[in-house]
Amino acid sequence: MLNAYGIVVLVALVGEYLLGVIVERLNLRAMAPELPPEFADVYDEETYRRSQQYARARAQFGLWPRTFGLLVVLGFWLSGGFQFLDAALRGLGLGSIATGLLFFAALIAGRSVLMLPFRIYSTFVIEERFGFNRTSAGTFVSDIAKGLVLGAILGGGFGALILMIFEQAGSQAWLLCWGATTAVIVLMQFVAPAWLMPIFIKFTPMEDGALRTRIFEYARSVDFPLDNLFVVDGSRRSTKANAFFTGFGKTRRIGLFDTLIERHSTDELVAVLAHEVGHYKKKHVTRGMWISILHLGVLFFVFGYFMRQPALFEAFGMESMSVYAGLVFCALLYSPVELVLGIVLNARSRKHEYEADAFAVETTGMGRALAEGLKKLAADSLANLTPHPAYVLLHHTHPPLRERVRAILAAST
Repeated sequence: MLNAYGIVVLVALVGEYLLGVIVERLNLRAMAPELPPEFADVYDEETYRRSQQYARARAQFGLWPRTFGLLVVLGFWLSGGFQFLDAALRGLGLGSIATGLLFFAALIAGRSVLMLPFRIYSTFVIEERFGFNRTSAGTFVSDIAKGLVLGAILGGGFGALILMIFEQAGSQAWLLCWGATTAVIVLMQFVAPAWLMPIFIKFTPMEDGALRTRIFEYARSVDFPLDNLFVVDGSRRSTKANAFFTGFGKTRRIGLFDTLIERHSTDELVAVLAHEVGHYKKKHVTRGMWISILHLGVLFFVFGYFMRQPALFEAFGMESMSVYAGLVFCALLYSPVELVLGIVLNARSRKHEYEADAFAVETTGMGRALAEGLKKLAADSLANLTPHPAYVLLHHTHPPLRERVRAILAAST
């Protein structure tokens, strides 16, 4: 029988599911039948029609894994799955740390296997149908295998550290976990660009030419320390284009997808890159990292309290209390907070996008080129031009393109 903790988790899981379904339907109904006139230069009627078909296809398909995932979690929980798994692993006599890592691995692996068919369908059917997919079966399998190995090495090591701290550090465990996590996050800003990201994507130094010269001239003009400028093999997986800035210090990198370079003018590419530089100059990356660290401090403090509550374990049918199970149950209990926090962080991210756009316009004087580049990106990815405000609130880290283009053009006058 569910206690108060179980009711909170149940309401949170079902409520988040229903909210997602409702907002998705609102988003589909908000799609305007007529092409917004400011996009007539990059969207023709056929492209606009296909963008709406793509949005519908993704939304309709997305309901299936969302529903299936909820049913799996509820079925596993209410049928006593957590207790069964815990008892089976404890029976191996491997000790609390090893048992905890196996507990995490079993839950993650089980979910991954069950959701794999949906992932395959999304990549090889929906994305293929609309002309986006370039992922071969070999690349797909390789990505999964690499992810498993990295997850086992990095996730296993970090998980063992957290379990050990919570088991041995008493009331100060949350503080030590916070410190350890902070160290890992900062370290990853230096390690990931140089060592982890190249495992999945190929970074090729941009060759000498007009584009490279223009980019370095711009970087010098705004005092941006640019050493590593790369072309990324995005076309190996998708026709969609992107650009990104990552890392700190000597491992700092700017990456331009090869698909981006193929379809945009030099002015548009410089303006898009200036937007990425804007995030650096406005300290968005650094501030985001410290907000994440602060959030983790609150999370570990909350987890440290609730993991000591026997009623939480009773809500999931557990006969014994353990750190590893407590972390899983606390994550489920904390999910409503994560939902609200996500809304706040998305709003902050959208604000930062406006600021980076304004920086690019101010420092390049090429607002129209930036607007045209963004409109081309939207057309090439069949972006939905008229998302519902509730959908934006929940899911968008970037402002709706119409509003963003209007802000850019207004700043350019």
